[in-house]
Amino acid sequence: MNEEQGIGKTIDTIPKDFFNKHGWDYEIIIVDGDSQDKTQAIAQQKGAIIIIEKRRGYGRAYKTGIPKATGDIIVTGDADATYPFDRIHDYIQILLDEKFDFLTTNRFIEITKGSMSLKHRFGNLILAFVLRLLYFINIKDSQSGMWIFKKESLAKIQPLDAFHDGMPFSEEIKIEMFTSKKVKAKEIPSTLYIRQGEVKLQSFSDGWKNLRYLLVKRIR
Repeated sequence: MNEEQGIGKTIDTIPKDFFNKHGWDYEIIIVDGDSQDKTQAIAQQKGAIIIIEKRRGYGRAYKTGIPKATGDIIVTGDADATYPFDRIHDYIQILLDEKFDFLTTNRFIEITKGSMSLKHRFGNLILAFVLRLLYFINIKDSQSGMWIFKKESLAKIQPLDAFHDGMPFSEEIKIEMFTSKKVKAKEIPSTLYIRQGEVKLQSFSDGWKNLRYLLVKRIR
């Protein structure tokens, strides 16, 4: 949603030359919340497929976009240039070589200075601690939005329609993947770059929604 400052850089960092050299077909899908700036135009110019989703919500965007992906492997991330799309070929290779179904990334291993405020970092640490405590999952970065997974693994967890439409989607997909006995999942080291454009995360309200969701889901 209105990510004209980051969308171009995000797409440009995808290692297309590596993909082409190794015969890896790829598609770039942008789920756009009906942006009113140049986001859509820039993405189209760079070869992305644009899907308009006017219904708001982080999870809603993924629930709309993931089924549209035609590839065997899906890589997710935000359009603000914070996630290391320049490394996704290495992450995909880990998925294939070690026969994983789902990988999530730990941004705190190599976090770039200035890429996350102390307030957001503290909130992330609290949410990750609560997730580990309630679900017995060894994840250090419960809010990371970069995942690398086989599309077929979605059939081994709850239906996408059952997932939360908001920010808790990020926690929920990790909980579902790591607790499923049919899925081989792992958290791998990664990084976080400095954001391009305006920060849209609402620290307290989004953090509280995520924390409340962890408690509610566990009770259910």
